[in-house]
Amino acid sequence: MIAAGAAAVLALLAVGLVELRRSPPAPEPTRLTLAQMRSRLTGSPAPLAALHAQAGELLAGGLPALRARLAGLHGEGVVINKWASWCQPCRSEIGAFQAAAVSLGRQAAFIGIDSADTNRSDALAFMHAFPVSYPSYYDESGRAGSAITDSTFTPVTVFFNRAGGVYIHQGPYPSAAKLEEDVRRYALDA
Repeated sequence: MIAAGAAAVLALLAVGLVELRRSPPAPEPTRLTLAQMRSRLTGSPAPLAALHAQAGELLAGGLPALRARLAGLHGEGVVINKWASWCQPCRSEIGAFQAAAVSLGRQAAFIGIDSADTNRSDALAFMHAFPVSYPSYYDESGRAGSAITDSTFTPVTVFFNRAGGVYIHQGPYPSAAKLEEDVRRYALDA
C-alpha cells in the first residue's frame, strides 16, 4: 500500500518535471522607460490618463484609496494585478504586464496592488527594476489584496468588465499574448 502510494507520488513528480520543461519561458521584461510608456499611451481617456500619470508610483491609502480609485473607474474595463517583490512567479509575469499595459492601456485601466511586502523600499526597488505604465497601491498588511482578489496568494489578477462583472485569475501569466487575450475577454468584453 505504501509502495503503491510512493510510486504514484514519484510518477506525479516525473510528469510535473516534464511539464515544467515544456512550459514556455517567462516573458522578458520590457526595455521601455516610463517616459516611453507614457508617450505610447498619450491620448488615453481621462480616467486612464490619470493612471498613466502615476506610472511606477507606489501609492498610499490601502483599501480605502483603492476602492475610491475603482469607483472613479466605473464603466471602464479594469485589470488589477496583485504582486509582491519577494514573489518569484510575480517576477516571471512582469514582462507580460509591462507589454499588455502599454498595448491595451488606452482601452483598459491597469492597477497594481503590492500585497504583503513588509518593506516599502523592497517594493520600490522592484518597481524601479520592472517599471509599468500604471501605479500600485502599497498594501503592507495584505488586507486590500485579499479583499479585492478574494485570495491570500500572489500573483492574482482580477478583471472587472465595464458592467462590473468580475473574473479572477490565480497564478502567473505565461505570456503577454495570454494576458492580452484575457484583458479583451474579461475586461473589455471583446
